[in-house]
Order: sequence, then structure tokens, then C-alpha cells
Amino acid sequence: MLLTTAVVLHADYEVLGIVMGNKVRAAHVGKDIMAAFKNLVGGEVKQYSELMRKVRQAAMDEMVEEAKKLGANGIIGIQFASAQIASGMAEIIAYGTAVKF
Repeated sequence: MLLTTAVVLHADYEVLGIVMGNKVRAAHVGKDIMAAFKNLVGGEVKQYSELMRKVRQAAMDEMVEEAKKLGANGIIGIQFASAQIASGMAEIIAYGTAVKF
């Protein structure tokens, strides 16, 4: 399946609709404590970087599955949005346009 953030111009495809994947994940309380210490001294908070990487991938996987159900073989114009739900909880939404080339 073609996955791209670009809008594909000059290609022959059928638009099947908007597809989305949405995931909310919470960090472990121990990770919150470690992140609080890191906040004091600065630097990358690896616990949260890893959490966000996993959440992004899970949202993307869900979006792809939704597109497959529509018979798509591509998703164009992919974008991501994120929000903090609560301390240590993150929501990621992946969305794009499902197409059939």
C-alpha cells in the first residue's frame, strides 16, 4: 500500500474516502517520575519519545486497516495530530484520503 503525506497529482485514482486511526496511550507512573527528574536537568525524555513512537505507529496501523476495508491500495495526504489527554496520556490521530490506483 502506498502511504504518503503528499497529494498525488496527475495520477489516475479513485477517491474512496477519509480514513483515520486514533490511539490513546498512558505512560507508566514510574516513567512519569523519571520524566519529572529529566525536566529538572533538561534533555530528551526517552520514555515519552518511545511512547509517542508506539502510539503513532498504532494509529497509522489502524488507519491502514480502515483503508484496506474500503479496498484502497493507497493513502494520500497523510497527516498526524496529537493532544495531551492528561498527564502522561497522549492521543495521536493519523488521517488521510484512501484511494485506489
